[in-house]
Amino acid sequence: MLSRRDFLELTLRSIVVIGAGNALQSFAAGSFSLPDRKKVLLRFALASDGHFGQPNTPFESTHAEMVSWLNKEKEGRGLQFSVINGDLFHDNPDFLLPVKKQWDALSMPYYVTHGNHDKVNAATWLQTWNIPLHHDFEQKDTAFLILDTADEKGTYICPDLTWTKQKLEQYASKKHLFVFMHITPVKWTDNAIDCPELVDMFSKQANLRAIFHGHDHDQDNLKEKNGKHYFFDSHIGGNWGTPYRGYRIVEVLKNGSILTYQVNPASDQTVNNHTV
Repeated sequence: MLSRRDFLELTLRSIVVIGAGNALQSFAAGSFSLPDRKKVLLRFALASDGHFGQPNTPFESTHAEMVSWLNKEKEGRGLQFSVINGDLFHDNPDFLLPVKKQWDALSMPYYVTHGNHDKVNAATWLQTWNIPLHHDFEQKDTAFLILDTADEKGTYICPDLTWTKQKLEQYASKKHLFVFMHITPVKWTDNAIDCPELVDMFSKQANLRAIFHGHDHDQDNLKEKNGKHYFFDSHIGGNWGTPYRGYRIVEVLKNGSILTYQVNPASDQTVNNHTV
């Protein structure tokens, strides 16, 4: 016969086991259970807003630390690539090559998007990163679009709609499509810009699984519009934002679902997670 103490301990263990079945939808102690690595088809990371060169910020150490964290992800569960989603440096083009040197220390391929503080022209951007301001690439049965959301002076702009429409049509037959763009096209925050034509294109694109943003340093979760998912990833550096510096992981699973979760690497905890 069970004692009261044994009964309570058994009940508690049962609750933990039951809760583990729902681990992808909720957190326990800041973490959750990941699917078996064999079930993952593609895995990549996003980080943004390093603001390399911003005065009175420890930009060299924050970049070195983020590079270390992402390389640790590559060594562990693996990363096919990373995306640095805008505001790589802070206004002064003299910091463009130094910040590239920092990111070249990544142990996986990486892509960049142009942010409003990345104040260089299109030719300089292409020469430095070897990709244009608007860019597309493929991995397995998945396509990716990189869109530009600021001009050379830092003014917020909507991406090139003609180019975007053509690429959305080109990749309509892909199983998955993801978009990376620094500034969100919905006026959810003070720092956003409304791009209704772009949002309408996104809303109609059946295989568009997620849109990823930087720019809003204090945003690290999900927003939805017309059934599409818009994600944010906190910040690498700068002088404002979430109290932690983090990054987002995306896992494309073989069963067709997309798992994404925000990481606070300093505390080795996940902040939020979503399956779409």
